[in-house]
Formats: sequence, structure tokens, C-alpha cells
Amino acid sequence: MSKLYARIFTIADYEEEEDWLRQQNQNGLKIVKFTAPCFYTFEECEPQDVIYRLDYREDADTDEYRRMASDFGWEYFGQFLGWLYFRKPAADADVNGEDELFSDNASRAEMAESILRTRFVPVALIFFVCVLPNLYNAVSGRMGLLSGFFGAFFGIMLGIYIYLIIHCGRKLKEIRDRYRN
Repeated sequence: MSKLYARIFTIADYEEEEDWLRQQNQNGLKIVKFTAPCFYTFEECEPQDVIYRLDYREDADTDEYRRMASDFGWEYFGQFLGWLYFRKPAADADVNGEDELFSDNASRAEMAESILRTRFVPVALIFFVCVLPNLYNAVSGRMGLLSGFFGAFFGIMLGIYIYLIIHCGRKLKEIRDRYRN
């Protein structure tokens, strides 16, 4: 029997998403499908401790990378918005001592840098090019009769974008710096 869950993770919350997926598997729910923007479909299974790892790949050719991960015992089970999802039973990881998808901290830092470059910068650009000017136009009354509606809409967008920029920027920088040291 399938169960649908809605859960929002930002681009900087991938470690929390890994932990959440692991907890779901420990509770007898195995992920089978993602649906934009934030829906996860699970099927019931025997509770098992399964390690989940996500990797963000900006390049389209991931076949060779997936084969390499498979050689190290990682099961590829999906791709969603540039994220590759892998899993491995914790018992297998304990035997081989390999519970990480990345072989070194430099690779982890580079992934955080890639997320900053390809996902965070476009969000910040949209904020400065679209949200701020439209909010200004709405508040100054330049949008006519609908200024109040657009002012409220772009005010809400302003709050969302400020939260995302601060939260994701701070967290991705922390992740990058943690693995650079």
C-alpha cells in the first residue's frame, strides 16, 4: 500500500532529508517516488536501517557516476531536480565501513559550492531583478488599482526570499566550510 507525504526541504537541507528518509525506512516505509514540489510516495516494507545519501550533479551525464556508486554497494533509486538519490542497508555499510557516498571531504565541499553556484545564485538574482522592483512598484502605487494586491503578494515573496537567501546561504556556507577544514 502506497502512502503520500508532503515535506519541504530547501537546497541546503539535504542532510536532514537523508536522515528523514532513513527514519521512514526504519519505520517501515520505503520511498518509491518523488513528485514536485514536495511530495514523497512510500510503500510499506519491513522496517530496516537503510542509509540514504543525496548528491547534487549539475551535469546531465550521470550514468557512469551511478555505475561507480553501484560498484561500492549504493543502490540508485531516483533523480529529482538535479539530486541523485542513493541508499544502502546500514548492515552492509558497517561491514565494509563505507557509509558515505563521497570518498573525501573535498568532494563534499565541492558539492556545497556547486549548489551555491547553480541553485543559490539564481534564487538571489530573481529576488533582486523581479521581487524587489515589483514590490517597490506596488508599494509606490505604480500598479494602479491592483497595487494593494500586488503589494501584499510581493511582500509575501519578499519574506520567503529573504528567509531562503539567509537560511540557504548560511547553511551551505557552513557545510562547505565544515568539509574544507
